[in-house]
Amino acid sequence: MSLIVLIEEELREAMRARDRLRADTLRLTLSSLRAAEKELQRPLGESEELQVLQRERKRRTEAAEAFREAGREEQADAEDAELAVIEEFMPEPVSEEELERIVDDAIAETGATSLRDLGRVMADVMPQVAGRADGSTVSRLVREKLA
Repeated sequence: MSLIVLIEEELREAMRARDRLRADTLRLTLSSLRAAEKELQRPLGESEELQVLQRERKRRTEAAEAFREAGREEQADAEDAELAVIEEFMPEPVSEEELERIVDDAIAETGATSLRDLGRVMADVMPQVAGRADGSTVSRLVREKLA
């Protein structure tokens, strides 16, 4: 089942339950997914849907951090609540040990020896962890391994 169809069903349930926060969050997420479809002029593949969800997750995380830094705890909590709704549709995150194994395998596969090879290693790792690990976390780990 497509993620868009699943979110549409969840949106209907949230509306019936009069869960305003959940319904609003699902509407925004659905809007982002449809905008991506319109931009590509075709239905999204599973990995593309996950990219949109990752983008939405990152927006909420950054907004919550910004609100907290500004001392606006109530808005930060609202962003965290929206983040929790979005994360329901994300795959289980990859463990640190599994991520290290994937990075080590990619380094061995590509023959990477220095930071100049970072792009090749990232290009190998990111499709394997799509939606399950943040790019900045992967980049940090690859940099540590290649340094």
